[in-house]
Formats: sequence, structure tokens, C-alpha cells
Amino acid sequence: MTEIDNEPIDILEEEAQPPAPPPVGFLPIETNWFDRLFISLVIWVAICLVWLRFIEPLGADLYIAHAISVAAGLYIIWKG
Repeated sequence: MTEIDNEPIDILEEEAQPPAPPPVGFLPIETNWFDRLFISLVIWVAICLVWLRFIEPLGADLYIAHAISVAAGLYIIWKG
């Protein structure tokens, strides 16, 4: 003969799961995608202004600054 465990089963008991930690990016603040988009746009403007002041007189095209800004913006939105 085998003994049967007669402990009652609580079907309403749920295992408490810890909340998922928020995703951590390289930015030192908690952000959502819109914050990161705004930061990317501000950086875009800064890169273009610096480019127009210092680099473009040397003969480099502004499209290069746009390409750098888009790449930086995508990286910030994706990983920030």
C-alpha cells in the first residue's frame, strides 16, 4: 500500500513572479522610443551645424553629415 499525500491544493495561489527589469540602454536616463527619437533629432541638428561651420568650408558635402546623423540616430533609437 502506498500513502497518498493529503495536503490540499490551493488552486488560487499563484507564484509571485518578480517584475521584468526595464531594458537598459547606454543612455544614463530611463527613456522610451520617443525620447530617443528626440535625442537623435537634437544630435542631428548639432552634427549638421558643426558640419556647416567647420567641415563644409573644406569641401565636404552636407550629405555626409546627414548619413552620419541617420546612422547615429538609428543606433540611439535601437540601443539607447
